[in-house]
Amino acid sequence: MTHQMLHPSGWKATPGYSNGVAATGRMVFTGGMIGWNGQQEFESDDFADQVELALQAIVAVLAEAGARPEHLVRLTWYVTSKAEYLDNLKEIGRRYKAVIGRHYPAMALVQVVALVEDRAKVEIEATAVLP
Repeated sequence: MTHQMLHPSGWKATPGYSNGVAATGRMVFTGGMIGWNGQQEFESDDFADQVELALQAIVAVLAEAGARPEHLVRLTWYVTSKAEYLDNLKEIGRRYKAVIGRHYPAMALVQVVALVEDRAKVEIEATAVLP
């Protein structure tokens, strides 16, 4: 196995992410992916729609390196509204599973004042390790 999810014994289970991941192999890093299409056009201002497009962009970049979603070891999310993120958790989870599957790498989420693209509500960076 090239990926080991790290969860200290006795700790409460984590919902939708891992505390840490140990991995060996070729590393792939994405830039920050936002919720627009491949032509850099926003199709929606809906938070969950933008999350789905950002995740699809990550999967597309990974594919260029021969990687798949299960190779992800870390995601860093930047959101412009923590409240909007929390209000959409169930839908974000549904779309996450549709794009990434039931693979939960180490994750961090940070609320920021703004992103470079004014209509962007979320930006996600990814790190993957291929065996």
